Amino acid sequence: MAFGGFDQNKNAPPVAEINMVPLIDVMLVLLIIFMIAAPLMTHTVKIDLPKTGGAAQPEQPEAVSLSINADQHLFWNNKHLSRMEFQQHLQEIVTQTPQPEVHIRADQAVPYRLIAETLSDAAQAGVTRIGFVAASESSKQ
Repeated sequence: MAFGGFDQNKNAPPVAEINMVPLIDVMLVLLIIFMIAAPLMTHTVKIDLPKTGGAAQPEQPEAVSLSINADQHLFWNNKHLSRMEFQQHLQEIVTQTPQPEVHIRADQAVPYRLIAETLSDAAQAGVTRIGFVAASESSKQ
């Protein structure tokens, strides 16, 4: 069915159908474009990557657990110790290569002053790897 013509009859009713021919033409053109472009998208580029030595990753040092309970007592890997013993342990781990990480676990009732003193002792000894351990809300229940 044609939309236009040379006969411009004013009494002709409007056309209520969609002409599908142009839509089909566009669809076929897109289909041909995708058929040509699809194999080009899967083309890979050959690259000769350099080879590396099979050197193993250095071993990660063990972490040292430093705990401070609510009674303000220090525990080095669950072993009770005084502040002087703590400072000696810090001097020992500074000489190790690689330096172990110090994981600090403090009770929430411990005053900040004690934690700050502990961090100060570690900094004066030369400890560079310090981390804080906290419990998540779900593990407290």
